[in-house]
Amino acid sequence: MSKFGEYVKSSYDELVHKVSWPTFKELQSSAVVVAVASIIIALIVFVMDIVFGVQSGSWKGLLGNFYNLLG
Repeated sequence: MSKFGEYVKSSYDELVHKVSWPTFKELQSSAVVVAVASIIIALIVFVMDIVFGVQSGSWKGLLGNFYNLLG
């Protein structure tokens, strides 16, 4: 048998007999954790963008507008 054939056979054997696959319930809970974490990170980036502002255009963010009032 060729080396490639042995590799495919051993890979298949490992995937079928040695890997512990998660249950559907575990997959669901992991997906919820990933979705919640993604939403939290997106909100943090959104708030940072509002506070510090986007440098392109006229919007300078809350801090930029505050500094304009001071200066």
